[in-house]
Amino acid sequence: VQLQACGGGLVQAGGSLRLSCVASGSSFSISIMSWHRQAPGKQRDLLASITSGGDANYADSVKGRFTISRDNARNTVNLQMNSLKPDDTAVYYCSVRRYGSNYWGRGTLVTVSS
Repeated sequence: VQLQACGGGLVQAGGSLRLSCVASGSSFSISIMSWHRQAPGKQRDLLASITSGGDANYADSVKGRFTISRDNARNTVNLQMNSLKPDDTAVYYCSVRRYGSNYWGRGTLVTVSS
């Protein structure tokens, strides 16, 4: 499974960005799709995940601001990020789980200026 994320960039605090990630290759039977982020000097954290049935879960840090969505037909997972804060600055990664294995994209940088 190959993952390609896009949509990162520079945005002012309070602004919005939408990240997208497309899975290709052996992308059938993907169960969970998720977004993570890693700020400089910090561990990679799970932000949001969504099942093939559309059930979503969020980390407390982004609940109410970020929305994860998924298009199973296109093997795509999106992350709508609103009310962005400087603390949201990080490299954002998409990940998928397929038959018990996790696959990761290369990451896209999000920078939020104050």
